[in-house]
Amino acid sequence: MSWDAQHPPSAAGRTFVVTGGNAGIGYFTAEQLAAAGARVVLASRSAEKAARAIASIGERVAGARLELVTLDLSSLASVAGAAAELRALGPLHGLINNAGLVSPPNRRATTADGHEIVVGSNFFGHFALTAQLWPALSPTGRVVGLGSMATRMVRLDPEDLLSERRYRPFRAYGLSKHAVHGFAFELDRRLRAAGEHRLSLLAHPGFSVDGLSERRPGINDISRGERLRDGVLSLAAQGKHQGAWPTVRAALDPDAESGQFYGPSRNMSGPPVVMAPVVSSATPEFGAHLWALAEERTGVTFAV
Repeated sequence: MSWDAQHPPSAAGRTFVVTGGNAGIGYFTAEQLAAAGARVVLASRSAEKAARAIASIGERVAGARLELVTLDLSSLASVAGAAAELRALGPLHGLINNAGLVSPPNRRATTADGHEIVVGSNFFGHFALTAQLWPALSPTGRVVGLGSMATRMVRLDPEDLLSERRYRPFRAYGLSKHAVHGFAFELDRRLRAAGEHRLSLLAHPGFSVDGLSERRPGINDISRGERLRDGVLSLAAQGKHQGAWPTVRAALDPDAESGQFYGPSRNMSGPPVVMAPVVSSATPEFGAHLWALAEERTGVTFAV
């Protein structure tokens, strides 16, 4: 079927979890899924911010079914607690692994569990969450990871994913997104091998900025100067409401196939289309290495 990003198919009767659904791409993903009729659970570190997001969505989507669960992806204890709450809400029809640390610290920092904070939050936390929610995921459910163009700018180094040899903020971010990509494709390979009907997909938002986004008071407030600055980028960039389109397509397109990667048609902006990933983070060798590392570091066995 042809895809209309502004009029996705109905999601009535389905439940989606959106990590980091209180702001940015995650907020608009949650809003668009709710507008399609889905029950949406915002899994957010800040209950206050999630409550504001729920109020904002409720003002725009009549009859929206919205809930929140507190989740801090940098803490495996928090992930385990959130997973227990989310399993009780099942069956879940989609897990949108959207949240992520996008502004790494200038110096290497670690999570409560001793992992480099960027890969610990962006990948290990989502790996553990997905594994612990697996029993609650519908037999035809979907896991959607949020990828990034940073994988085209940062060379994959499988032996230094935790930046133990060398730390640079953007490098750490890029490595974390290589891990997100590798996880999505390795999960797809395992699902296919098991004859599963569940799907593992990936999406990236392109170059999406607040200044070009639809206004949501209390959610994406920025100064006039920041809005003018972002306006200069309009030839290449897009709003975050548009940046959510690839994720929503991955979540709802009835023709989606496991292993597909959605992104803007012009790479940085445009309607969502299927695209090719960076080869290095899509290989079976990296996937197997990543899976073993994640199970070792998180202490969570993901049997699929």
